Amino acid sequence: MTLARFLYTLAMMALLPLALLRLAWRARHQPAYLRHVGERFGHYSELAPAQPVIWIHAVSVGETRAAQPLIEALLLKYPDHRLLLTHMTPTGRETGVALFADRVSRCYLPYDYPGAVVRFLAHFRPRLGVLMETEIWCNLIYACCQREIPLYLVNARLSEKSLRGYQRVSSLMREGVRQLAGVAAQTEDDSCRLQLLGAGQVIVTGNLKFDVTPPVAQIELGHAWRAATGARPMLLAASTREGEEALLLDSLDALAPSNTLFVIVPRHPQRFEAVAALIDQRGLRYQRRSAGAAIESQTRIVLGDSMGEMFVYYAACDVAFIGGSLVPAGGQNLIEACALGKPVIMGSSNYNFAEAADSAVAAGAAVRVNSATEVMREAGRLLADAAAAARMGEAGLAFTEAHRGATQRTLELLIMNNEAQRARL
Repeated sequence: MTLARFLYTLAMMALLPLALLRLAWRARHQPAYLRHVGERFGHYSELAPAQPVIWIHAVSVGETRAAQPLIEALLLKYPDHRLLLTHMTPTGRETGVALFADRVSRCYLPYDYPGAVVRFLAHFRPRLGVLMETEIWCNLIYACCQREIPLYLVNARLSEKSLRGYQRVSSLMREGVRQLAGVAAQTEDDSCRLQLLGAGQVIVTGNLKFDVTPPVAQIELGHAWRAATGARPMLLAASTREGEEALLLDSLDALAPSNTLFVIVPRHPQRFEAVAALIDQRGLRYQRRSAGAAIESQTRIVLGDSMGEMFVYYAACDVAFIGGSLVPAGGQNLIEACALGKPVIMGSSNYNFAEAADSAVAAGAAVRVNSATEVMREAGRLLADAAAAARMGEAGLAFTEAHRGATQRTLELLIMNNEAQRARL
């Protein structure tokens, strides 16, 4: 074990009590955090699949949804294999169930302790591993390398901010990324930053999120829900982060027309109650989506507290604000809104989706603003100008169509390696 990884492992061991406390803390709002705890340490009660295993790691909801087109492609290409989908959060696991049901196996990926990752690999014996986006777990990567399990980082992204953080432990990160079998980066900028971090075999494949197909059932449900609200215009605030809801609610008077229905969908379900309290504090009339009741004419706000319905909200709305962008959180995924032809408004913090955000603005599919008041004013302008909104929506459709193809390019990279692995066996 190198000195860098030894020190990293010591630090991980020291943080173990905090990891357990964090599970307990999160379980206050999501009891599912205390289920399957043994899996987080490499202990699995279910038998491993009898078929050869291809393993995909998607931390939470966003990564799981982004992995969907790749998983569907792998299921078609390798019907004799069993796909294993691992997560770190209950919401990610629930999303995997909703998307794939029993077509894939699922469990939690263990914490990055040497013994835990060895038990995980010994139990499932994957032929191939795929880490989604920015998952660099040094003990896990080393254990795969030792067992000659090709491990890829795909749909990989690395912001300038993350690069600066990783460079503080550059020797550790360099050791980890050099042991990957390959890296499929979203953009040329991501590729350059990953190579600066030490990654060797990096190719640019694009963003898998452009290949996600909106589920027909959710689109139909969204249209039906919208029809039930009558002629009222609808502004969606999607995947909002802490601090944004208060800013948006305090700027609501700037939104015209006054009968606009404002739908807020917090990014994290554990914050549903906190956002409800913010609405109550302002004396605003609201309903919860989870209640399933018809929207009353006096209702000003809908709290989107249902799970797995983001495409329902996008299908129903007239204009979408993308959260995580008014506060310094890097922004959330704007591609889904563009794929449904919705005009997009976002704040200035977009480093998680920098190229997609810049390209969407350049294509005329999105606009950037600097404050919550500007969000409301821009939304009001689009709600009042149907032709301008339609032009933005059409630009969004063209923008997403032009960027498709990452799934096939990523699949070709994995197929080439898996065929070589089969030949050696």
